[in-house]
Amino acid sequence: MHSTHYTIAAHDPHAHLFEVRCSVRDPAPEGQRFRLPVWIPGSYLIREFSRQFIEVRAESRGVSVPIRKEAKDVWCVDDARDEVTVIAQVYAFDLSVRTAYLDATRGYFNGPAVFLCPEGRAGAPCTLDIVAADGPACAHWRVATTLDAEAIGERGFGRYRAANYDALIDHPVEMGEVQEASFTAAGTPHRLALTSRTRSDLERVARDLERVCTWQIELFGAPAPFERYLFLIMAVGEGYGGLEHGSSTSLICRRDELPLAAQATISDEYLNFLGLASHEYFHAWNVKRIKPASFAPYDLSRENYTRDLWAYEGVTSYYDDLALVRSGVIDAPRYLELVGRTITRVLHTPGRRVQSIADASFDAWIKFYRPDENSPNAGVSYYAKGALVAMALDLTLRLHGDASLDDLMRALWTQYGRRGVGVPEGGLERLAGDAGGAPVRDLLARCVHGTDDPPLAQLLEAFGVDMRLRESAGANDRGGKAASGPLPRAALDAKVGNDMRVQHVYREGAAEAAGLAPGDVLVAFDGLRATSDTLAALGTRRAAGDRVRVHAFRRDELIVADVTLAEAARDACYLVLQQETSPQTRARRDAWLGAT
Repeated sequence: MHSTHYTIAAHDPHAHLFEVRCSVRDPAPEGQRFRLPVWIPGSYLIREFSRQFIEVRAESRGVSVPIRKEAKDVWCVDDARDEVTVIAQVYAFDLSVRTAYLDATRGYFNGPAVFLCPEGRAGAPCTLDIVAADGPACAHWRVATTLDAEAIGERGFGRYRAANYDALIDHPVEMGEVQEASFTAAGTPHRLALTSRTRSDLERVARDLERVCTWQIELFGAPAPFERYLFLIMAVGEGYGGLEHGSSTSLICRRDELPLAAQATISDEYLNFLGLASHEYFHAWNVKRIKPASFAPYDLSRENYTRDLWAYEGVTSYYDDLALVRSGVIDAPRYLELVGRTITRVLHTPGRRVQSIADASFDAWIKFYRPDENSPNAGVSYYAKGALVAMALDLTLRLHGDASLDDLMRALWTQYGRRGVGVPEGGLERLAGDAGGAPVRDLLARCVHGTDDPPLAQLLEAFGVDMRLRESAGANDRGGKAASGPLPRAALDAKVGNDMRVQHVYREGAAEAAGLAPGDVLVAFDGLRATSDTLAALGTRRAAGDRVRVHAFRRDELIVADVTLAEAARDACYLVLQQETSPQTRARRDAWLGAT
């Protein structure tokens, strides 16, 4: 079978248009169909990439031929007796890690958003020509990707190849004025490519990531499952996100999350970036290669359901920060602060009592990526609660079985990932139950398929860590630390933004009982102007049971609600290392976290 050839060019950066060509030398004589994916692996939402296809035409040997659209994501060339090329103009102005972006400063694309797949040819080899953009603004652009090069120039433009369509779309491409740094982890070359106006210390980032990547490779066993790895980084004023690929990841972060040359410590902002990079890197094993059977292979034309996303995203969310402490990038107290924040985040979600993380995994396609004002009441994050369940599973295995979650991940890698075989539904749970027996099976039944909170306080106690709860000091309190000021005694039971607009009204709380609703703009408390300060004072200066008259605008109508304040919930968590522990407890903690 002949290869499928693609060409992508920055057709008009100011109009944000790529021109993408797909050529087939031996089209199906009964009519050649071309299909575009509707979602991208790693982001479980039907994204309708075809809506950005502005113009689609076809030609054969340079002569225009008819093409018709059969479905939202399918085009067909009926008269396909000779070589056929489909040419599309694709609008690219989504500053995310999932789709495509083009202007005079930068070009970026993910394959599912731009490359049509000729039906019947998904397994055929592919070649791709990446064409340099015209104009002085793009004269210094370079290409960063892990696609295999076939014939490229000094700046990386030219021809690349891929074994098949799935391989082609698993290598995002960055184009622009790229800053680079490199390191070697466990014998494997790694590269960082940063596209941004920033003066960050990329060599510092490389040194820290070298430790993290080395630890992760050694966890599963060297060599790494890729010949090279690339971190594509876009730093912006406001933004956050990551998407995993087999030998690379795309990351978006804020500029202040990258360290400056004079910065010796690890700020909270930089720690946030390191956790993101660690998370996406761990996915090179867990979900890219250790993947659900329903993803092997991916069907990119429709939803691919599994109730096990918690075992891929949640377990990865557990290991992303754990890798930072195990590799020595941060110490144990700093790690426990991060865990306290995750516990706080979950405790702030009443929906954890409504939806299990198994059901949240299944419903990711309709809920997780489409949050609304009622999301905290109706669902739970399989990332955040999944991470806590993974921690509870790890600690339970260490207490009641001769194993750990590390052992289970290595077993999954050996049995499934290394062999390229999908993991059957519930595969991690079966391995865990075999290793840990009844205590583990009971934990997973209650916390994965049920809605119980994982019993972390008891488990952490056995590892010499105290779990403490306190009242939240406002909507922006992420937990992780002891209180530094007065804590509220009363609560409105609603999340309110700095603009005094109600974002969430928590189920069965004071605000809901009084009739306040998401979107209401608070204007006065007991006749005094509503501000962030006066809202905070309601909690610290009033008591549960006090009545407060609230004036608010709902749309353009003034409403009045008499709110009976509730008792402030103790839903902010922080963890403390016990200083006096038995040798057995200390040894158990050191085996979990590394020397503390």
